[in-house]
Amino acid sequence: MANKLITIQDAVAEYTWDGMMYSHGAGISVGCDSVSFGREMVRQGRKHLHMLTHCCTQQLNLLCAAGAVDKLEIAFTGLEVYGFPNGLRRAVESGKVQIEDYSNLTFGLRLLAGAMNWPFCPTISGFASDQEWRSGFKPDEYPCTTKIPEVTNPFTGKQAHVLAPLKPDMSAIHVTMADPEGNAIMLGSEWCRFELARASKKVVLQAEYIVDTDCMRQFPNLVRIPDFLVDAVVYAPFGAWPQCSTGLYDSDEEHYYYMNNCMKTDEGFMKYKAEYIDSYKTNSEFLAVIGSERAGALKKTATAHLMDPYRKWIMSDEQIDELTKKGGR
Repeated sequence: MANKLITIQDAVAEYTWDGMMYSHGAGISVGCDSVSFGREMVRQGRKHLHMLTHCCTQQLNLLCAAGAVDKLEIAFTGLEVYGFPNGLRRAVESGKVQIEDYSNLTFGLRLLAGAMNWPFCPTISGFASDQEWRSGFKPDEYPCTTKIPEVTNPFTGKQAHVLAPLKPDMSAIHVTMADPEGNAIMLGSEWCRFELARASKKVVLQAEYIVDTDCMRQFPNLVRIPDFLVDAVVYAPFGAWPQCSTGLYDSDEEHYYYMNNCMKTDEGFMKYKAEYIDSYKTNSEFLAVIGSERAGALKKTATAHLMDPYRKWIMSDEQIDELTKKGGR
């Protein structure tokens, strides 16, 4: 089978472009997300993104602060206990970003529709309110009749409501472990990563661990993203930081507050970019930026035992480097 391991720099260069429809996963504001992939997109200067975000994370916050986003479809915009995302707030309040709001349920249904290649998805949620009638993409049209439109139910003749499917150009999906071929296992809440992997035209996995394919053969029922859906695999230890990755590390509360405070101003963003994006190139350099003491404390998570069945298949950095050098194809 094909070896799909490539560097995160090559993945962003090859699979992203200005103006694309980009999505990322997983979600919840403190949960695992492909934050390292977003950092690299900022480093490479991506612009004019149309982002699809099930739940706001520090990746979205960072990309908005960088001025990389023009349009956003989202289901939840907060950072929970850490406050409102300041990068997103500034981008929306300045008029730089047009934002289209859905509920977590309707957003998930749209991903399901994209995964199933449906023309639309019927819904009994999100209508008869401003979620249906107010469109950030068509602010002068109120009530908006094209966001969650009414159709006639062909079986009953009554009115029904439908949602448009989501089919991002590419998604960067955080997973706990992947093999070089692109089979992936996720610990913790999936948060629609199953549907997102099937709705996306291209998929790049950001994996905390690279494991031997024998691990996937041992636990085939846990392989929720199979290799035939995946275009590339990126090895990214601590790739969700400062968010958490179930079974590996907890969220970094101190850095979470620091990062969001930096996003309040352009000057703060540039300071953060210099410190935590431009200051490293390799995984080892990135881990040094986090710091061994802080990383060690975060890894003392109550969920660490969840990794126990898989540890014997984890590849070393040397093995991963060798496979990556072979071209990732």
